[in-house]
Amino acid sequence: MLNLQKIEAGYGESMVIRNVNLQVKPGQIVCLMGRNGVGKSTLMKSIMGVIKPRSGSISYHDRDISSFPPDRRAKSGIGYVPQGREIFPQLSVEENLLLGLEAAAGGRKKLPDSLFDTFPVLRQMLHRKGGDLSGGQQQQLAIARALASGPKLLLLDEPMEGIQPSIVMEIEAIIESIKRNREIAVLLVEQSLEFATSIADYYYVLDRGTIAAEGEAEHLSEEQVRKHLTV
Repeated sequence: MLNLQKIEAGYGESMVIRNVNLQVKPGQIVCLMGRNGVGKSTLMKSIMGVIKPRSGSISYHDRDISSFPPDRRAKSGIGYVPQGREIFPQLSVEENLLLGLEAAAGGRKKLPDSLFDTFPVLRQMLHRKGGDLSGGQQQQLAIARALASGPKLLLLDEPMEGIQPSIVMEIEAIIESIKRNREIAVLLVEQSLEFATSIADYYYVLDRGTIAAEGEAEHLSEEQVRKHLTV
């Protein structure tokens, strides 16, 4: 479904990621792990087109999307929840969700009822401004907005960061339900090693801008954890 080949990207004169190859198969949950500052968010932004890679190619469903702007990638079926959520605080919850429909295939105009089955708290807050929600509620809104378009690939950049434990459990349950249905593939950046290894089908470890280790999550070794993930 998603295939990155020899991606190099950065900011200004600084190169952050180098020669990265990565794949996500349909219905697969892939975790991208690594210490802070190794380039995980830069890689996610490169996939979404927020950052233009210096070199390499990005293919989605066997089509090269390297030159596509972010909106065209979204309309191709890629949903993105960036680190820090980035909802529109002055818009209502409903308006934030309706913006997610802009990327929906087939011109969907109505929010699916299943969205509120997954995020019941949002139904009660449709007319509240996004900026008035708690951090955990904003994160749920950001994920719901990405799912509103019916993506086939969902990019989640540290969705549990800075969220209260009760909401963390709810978000984990949502990702687990996505895995059970196998209708959406997920590329997940996650710092919780326990959750990452329990949910992932496959993992990549990014270290100093390159892929230092990869494999099936159940085979992530203690040696790799000590070498690439512990501070």
